[in-house]
Amino acid sequence: MNKAIYPGTFDPVTLGHLDVMRRAAKMVDGLIVGVAASRRKNTWFSLEDRVRLIHEAVADLPNVEVVPFDGLLVEFARSQGVRLLVRGLRAFSDFEFEFQMALGNRKLAPDLETMFLMTSESYSYVSSTIVKEVWTLGGTTDDFVPPCVQRALAEKRKAV
Repeated sequence: MNKAIYPGTFDPVTLGHLDVMRRAAKMVDGLIVGVAASRRKNTWFSLEDRVRLIHEAVADLPNVEVVPFDGLLVEFARSQGVRLLVRGLRAFSDFEFEFQMALGNRKLAPDLETMFLMTSESYSYVSSTIVKEVWTLGGTTDDFVPPCVQRALAEKRKAV
């Protein structure tokens, strides 16, 4: 089986992330969306919530599995029997970071390949950081995130 991992923090998952997931899922037999625990980032949503939201957003994609992980991505890939990573690019500024990460992963696991997918033009400006900024300032995020995330953000607003 030809499987790939699309890793990320996805805090929260955006329409840009989903665009990459949907397109990558068409290229492989199975796509694992690896949701990183990410100790370095102060996430808005718990790991369990991020997994749940992505699972809901990709429920119509039968070959996509959502799996949380903690630790090195290369070790997670090995544990899943995967040799292909998918990374999304929005702009040239993303490329420099992603290129360094791909080379680092290759050094740690020479048999692991990275495939870059450009996000669709209509989502090239969307990021989780932008979503959080717009939401924090009271703006609407409807054009940035799927309905399940809109509902989760609305619940978060009620709790504030």
